[in-house]
This record gives sequence, C-alpha cells and structure tokens, in this order.
Amino acid sequence: MNTRSPPFLERARRAIGRRHRSIRTEQADMLWVRKFIVCRGKRHPEVMAAKEVAAFLTYLLAVERRVSPSTQNQALNALVFLYRHVLEQPVGDIDGLLRAGPKRKPRTVLAPVTPAAGGCAPCALAIEFLAFRR
Repeated sequence: MNTRSPPFLERARRAIGRRHRSIRTEQADMLWVRKFIVCRGKRHPEVMAAKEVAAFLTYLLAVERRVSPSTQNQALNALVFLYRHVLEQPVGDIDGLLRAGPKRKPRTVLAPVTPAAGGCAPCALAIEFLAFRR
C-alpha cells in the first residue's frame, strides 16, 4: 500500500520547508490546500483561477461553515502561498471575496441578587464585583 502524497502535494510541502516555516504552519497550509483541491472537484490548482479561490473562501468558509475571520485569513494565506511559491503564478484579483464577519456573542446581563429576592448578600457582592471588573 502506497501512503505517499501525490507529487504536487509533496512539491508544496517542500516549498514550505525551504522557507523554514514551523511544522504547525506546514500542517495547516497543507490541510487548506487539500481542502481546496477536494472542494473544487480534485482539479489541479494550475487550471483554477482567482474565481475558484474566491468561491472556495466565500461560500465554503464564510457562508456555509461560518468560520471566524482568522480561519478564513489562514486559508487565504495558504492559497496565496501555494500560487505564489509553489505554482509561481499570480493568484489574480480576488476582490469579490466575502469576508467572514466576527462572531457576535450575546451580552450577558447579570441582575444583582438581593437578600430580599432570595439570594445571599455575599453572592450579590461577588456578582457586582465581576460585573464591574469587565
């Protein structure tokens, strides 16, 4: 059984290694390159243009999976690295890219607990302390 990567992925891995990037960066970049290739029907990245890169980053990441902006940036940087340093061709114009927005957390509002409402005084002080500490 052959467990080697395809020659293109090995070429990408060597390009990352030549630039002395960390092992975690290499793993993350290779993950995004593989996901990109599989998502676009296992077509070679050389035959894909900026349109496919933008579609991958917009639909799969920002719309369908709703990832954080930092995750989308990591995928974008991995694909830019792939095109610039492995394929040695420009990515192209990806201006139509829909960026992932920040995840909005619902605000937590703590009502003060008073002894008259059934709470204890030390708990009320602790809640007030934590509320003002933010």
